[in-house]
Amino acid sequence: MEPDEYERMDRVEDAMWWYRALHHRVLAALRRTPGDPGLPLLDAGCGTGGLLRRLADAFPTRQLVGVDVAAEAARRAKQKVPGAAVAVGSIDALPFGDGRFGAAVSCDVLCHRLVEEAAALAELRRVLAPGGVLVLNLPAHRWLLSAHDRRVHNARRYDRAGLRGLLEGAGFRPIALGYWNSLLLPLMVVQRKVLGRFRGAEASDVAPFSPPIDAIFRAVTETEAALARMGVRFPAGGSLLAIARRP
Repeated sequence: MEPDEYERMDRVEDAMWWYRALHHRVLAALRRTPGDPGLPLLDAGCGTGGLLRRLADAFPTRQLVGVDVAAEAARRAKQKVPGAAVAVGSIDALPFGDGRFGAAVSCDVLCHRLVEEAAALAELRRVLAPGGVLVLNLPAHRWLLSAHDRRVHNARRYDRAGLRGLLEGAGFRPIALGYWNSLLLPLMVVQRKVLGRFRGAEASDVAPFSPPIDAIFRAVTETEAALARMGVRFPAGGSLLAIARRP
């Protein structure tokens, strides 16, 4: 990512509606499929540590490990979660032993232009113990590529069938794949495909929202999460969450 994007992320990820919704989805997935709770939990591409902090709150007895390719991000994550072990390293060559983790999460990393998908998934499979759980969040729909993607160096967006194929090809058994941030997708399309033409190449979606707007968006994502718990499945969305297991 651009260097100042880490500063933006660090400033807003604890409160911004999108990060709160993402973290809620990841935590819910891990509560359903925690893997071996006696083994550490890895955040692969931990950024500045917002998710690590929520993981520490949700799973206080579990050892947490984070890794990020950017030393500045890893430094901020370590400050945020002193109890976690945070390393600098690439998801394509994780600096951990085989079968060390009971579960791993990775949010919006596989899509990065410098990440080789097959190598990253092979590494995640290698460091997971047999039966270990992988939770992936990725941006959805190639046609939604925007200035924000370019700023954070996203080269790819995904659909459900394509991601399922990648996981199966890497030796994972997919458990669930679903789109989310679906109710707000029409606004995202307007922002990225219409208004984005006038925002400039430096535009980023990571920014503080006014409290009323943030509250509205948070309420929408909470409503969507409640619908998902009732069994509603959406055919499209801004993001795609996958849960898979290493056999």
